[in-house]
Formats: sequence, structure tokens, C-alpha cells
Amino acid sequence: MTMDVRAVVEFAAVTRGLSLLLQAVFNAVIADHDADAFRPPRTEEPLYLDAAVEWLLGGLSHWDAEHFLFIAERGYLYEHNFAFFPLLPVVLRGLAETLLWPLSSWLSVRGRLLLAVALGNSALFLLSVVALYALSRVVLQDRRLALLSSLLYCVTPANVFMTAGYSESLFAALTFGGLFLLEKGFTFRACLALSIATAARSNGLVNIGFLLYLPSLRAISQIRVYRTTTKGYSKVFHYVWAVVGVLLTTLLGTAIIALPFCAFQYYGYRTFCTPSVSLERIPPALLSLAEVKGYRVPDENGPPPLWCMRPLPLLYSHIQDVYWDVGFLRYFELKQIPNFVLALPMATLGIMAAYAYFQANPEMCLRLGLWEIGAGKGLDKPTPGFFNSRVFVYIVHSTVLLVFGTLCMHVQVLTRFMASSSPVPFWISAHLLLLNEPLLHRRRTSNPNVQLQTHSRKGCKHTPQNPIIALLPHFKSCSATTRSILGYFLSYWVLGLALHCNCLPWT
Repeated sequence: MTMDVRAVVEFAAVTRGLSLLLQAVFNAVIADHDADAFRPPRTEEPLYLDAAVEWLLGGLSHWDAEHFLFIAERGYLYEHNFAFFPLLPVVLRGLAETLLWPLSSWLSVRGRLLLAVALGNSALFLLSVVALYALSRVVLQDRRLALLSSLLYCVTPANVFMTAGYSESLFAALTFGGLFLLEKGFTFRACLALSIATAARSNGLVNIGFLLYLPSLRAISQIRVYRTTTKGYSKVFHYVWAVVGVLLTTLLGTAIIALPFCAFQYYGYRTFCTPSVSLERIPPALLSLAEVKGYRVPDENGPPPLWCMRPLPLLYSHIQDVYWDVGFLRYFELKQIPNFVLALPMATLGIMAAYAYFQANPEMCLRLGLWEIGAGKGLDKPTPGFFNSRVFVYIVHSTVLLVFGTLCMHVQVLTRFMASSSPVPFWISAHLLLLNEPLLHRRRTSNPNVQLQTHSRKGCKHTPQNPIIALLPHFKSCSATTRSILGYFLSYWVLGLALHCNCLPWT
């Protein structure tokens, strides 16, 4: 483990421990808001330690986390449960039935699932920060920028969703890890990782764009080499082979990544359109909740829902439309202005990243980043830093997420949506800090040889000083850019814990 990775993992572990501590404190001090959210009845008798675990970790079970916990305990019973993909419930139930099984005499399934949330998401967050650092080193080619980006990720504005019973940490670990493998040329392994990520969140499908782009980039690089090293029929053969390789990789990889989504939709179709469950097999308390709230449950003796009759009967689209009212411009209402304000900082980072990158590389952006003009400018040796050619596809990906999230989703979700799916918010934040903060002694041009300050004693190097921690005592004397970025990250980090863990509107 390198010094940088050790520094990142240690800081991530500290922030995870502090998050769990603060959510317990906030949950104990602040009374829970009586929100109109999914709250299924408890049908299992509590055991000896359940009350203690609920008191310590109950703040991790609110809002969407209740769906994941319910699915992990009861499976997919209600129609709108199918908005939440199965990988996290499988992981939580697996931890509850294996690692935490010795506690089954003192903790109910619900109690063990809460404990699994705290342990599992903490471990997954550590994996995600290591994956982000590795991806950043490969793409940015700048050690200092990669390290600072990863340290900023440890205090992500979406912190509470990385800690609570949400799938963000799991999705981020798989997505960043899969993209790292794809950048290193391990295409099949990358497709497997990105496929598993799609089993955690539906927006894993967007990662197919990387599979379309990065192998095409390598194929163009190979063709450029063949153009100067081969002649005659051999050149044509190599051209054809490169194109066929890209097509096969794209088709097979797309199928692998999309498979979990398609399989889950098929499972939903079979559950409600050709049900094999009668109402008598559903616990009365859960059936009563369905009647009171209007939740649909599968019933072999009842008529199928109308969405089953559609040419393409996608349960996920139906749920987003009917239960959450998600659609193009549907959230553009005066009463939603506070939610747009809440999402504004993350949207600003995304817009700044796209604008700054285009301003620095207008010609390359118009060429879609597929090649560079001029001697000495090859695809294998991009300019280090945020503006290098390898960042282009990540800027496009981030911009697509930003536009879609703003126009078609509940906009307050934008913060966690982008923070768990794209490294760009952290790359642009680190870039701006290093460019504008004199206390970091950043050079005006990217240089991978610029090192963070290290503490040395008798010629021995130790862990690099954490620049986030180093800047906090001098916060008032920092540049306006630094105060804005760190203020945003840290305030959302704390506010999210205080509000979300007490059923207040922070979703």
C-alpha cells in the first residue's frame, strides 16, 4: 500500500467513524419528523439488543433506506419496491446471515440488517475511495490532483447517503473500479464490474457509454500505428480486425452490462403480470398497509395491472411515473425552488467542469477527443492534469448525468446522483483548489512531479500531510474559491447527517 493510498484510506475510515457517531448524536438529540414516507410495520418480535442497535443506528434507516431494509427482510412485496435494485438488499441479507449470524440470539433480522448497513457501507466506502484514487491516477496522470480529489471524496456532500442504507457506496465502488479496469485494458473484467453496478442502480446503464468510447479510442490508436508500420493487404486486414474487435467488444459488453437491468425487469413482470402469490400468503399487517396506502401487491386471483399490457412493459418506468411523478420538466414548479437551490452547488461544479474543459480544449472537444493533431501528441501520452484528453469522456458522462438529473428527476437527488456516479465533481474541485489556493503552493501548470508536503525525520518519508485538514485552521485566510468549495463539502456533510437521520427533507 503506497503512502497516498494509506493516507486516503485512513482519512476515509476517520470520516466513516465520525459519520456514524454524529448520526447517533443527531438522532438522539433531534426528534424525528413525522414524514409521509414508507414505514412498514414490524412483524418480528424484538430481541435483547434490538433497542440498543435501533438507538445507535436508527438514523441510517430513514427514507429510501426503509425500502432496502424491507426488501432485504421480506423480499419484493409491494409494486413500488421495484424502484430499488436488488444488489444492496442481497449484500445486507448476506452479511446478516453470515458474518452477523452469531448475534441472531440477541438481534432480530432487522437489527442485524441495521448493523450490516453500518459495517457494509463503511467497508464499501473505503473500497470506493481506493478505486477513485486508482482511476484518478490513471486518467489524470497527476499524483497530487488524484490524491486531493480522493481526499475531497472522503468529505463528499453526499456523505449521509454513503453511510445510510442506500446503494450509493456500493455503486460508487463498482463504477469507479470498473472504469479503472476499463482504462487499464481489462475489458471483460470491467464489464463484469459495471454489470454488477447495474444490479445496484439503474443509472449503471449509462456506463455503457464508456464501453462504446474507450475501446474505440484504442482502435483508432492502433489504426494510426498500422498506417505507418504496415502496407498493402496487411494494412487492410489490420484495419478490418480493429473495427471488428471494437464491434464485438461493444456488443458483448453492452449485453453484459444491461443484463441485470433486463433480468430485474423480467422478474418484476413475472411477479405482477403472471403472479403466483395469493393474498392469503401475505402477513395481515403488511396487507393492511397496502390497503391503507394504496400499494399494489401481487395477487394470482386479481386482474393484472395496466402496464402489463404495454408493448414494452417496463415496471421501473411505470413506478417512476406513477409513484414518484418523475418525467421531463415535471419538477419545474415554484414550490420546488428550495430543492433546486439545494442541488445548485453540485450543478455548478458540473457546469464549471464542462465549461473549463471546453475552453481549454475546444478543438479536441469538437473532435470528440478521438485524436490529437500535431507531432508528439499521441493518445498514449496525454498532458497531465484535469485538461488532458483522457478526461473528455468523463466530462461528457458528467454532463449527461447533470442534464438528465436536472430536467427529468427530482432535482434534490442530483447531489448523490452525481457524487456516486462520476469522479468529475471531485476532479474539478481539486483542480480549482490547487489552482487558486496559495497555501497549497500549486504551480500554474499541471506537473505530476509536484509532491504534497511530507513530514520527514532522519531522511525517512512518512504519510503526506492531509491538505484538507491542513487548510481548516487557516480557513478564514484561504482564497474565496477554497472557502466556497470546502464550505460546501463540509456543510452538506454535516447538514445531511442532521436532517436525513431525523426524517427531515434531505433526500
